[in-house]
Amino acid sequence: MNKKKMLQLTCATLALFIGGGVTADEFTKQDLQRWQAEYMAAVKAGRDVFTDPKLGSNGIVCAQCHPNGANTHPETYPKFQKQLGKVAQMWEMVNWCIRNPLEGKDLAANDPRMTNMLAYIAHERRGKTLTPGKH
Repeated sequence: MNKKKMLQLTCATLALFIGGGVTADEFTKQDLQRWQAEYMAAVKAGRDVFTDPKLGSNGIVCAQCHPNGANTHPETYPKFQKQLGKVAQMWEMVNWCIRNPLEGKDLAANDPRMTNMLAYIAHERRGKTLTPGKH
C-alpha cells in the first residue's frame, strides 16, 4: 500500500473514532417492551406451526420428533448436514424435515412461518453457547 492510500485509510479510521458522528441507537423502555412482545408473539406462532399437522401431508408434526424443540441445536448452525451433503443453515434442515418426515412442501427462508419456527426453536435453546459447526 502506498503512503497516500495509507494516510487516507488512517484519516478515515480516525474520523470514525474522533467525533465522526458514529453513535449507537438509543432505545426507549417502550421500544424494548414492544420488541420483546413482538419476539414472544413470533415464538408463540412458531410453536403453533411446530405442532400444526397441516405443515405436512401425513399428519406428522415437528414436535413429534422434537418435543419443545429438542435435538434441533440451533446454536450449532451453520454446520455440515449429512442429509443435505453440505454446510447448511438451520432453515435448510427444517425444510428437509418438512419434505421428508412430514411429506410437505418447503417454506421460503423468509416465510413468516419459517421465521416463527426458528424463533421458537432458538427460544427453547436460549442460554446455550454458540458453537457453529459442532456435532
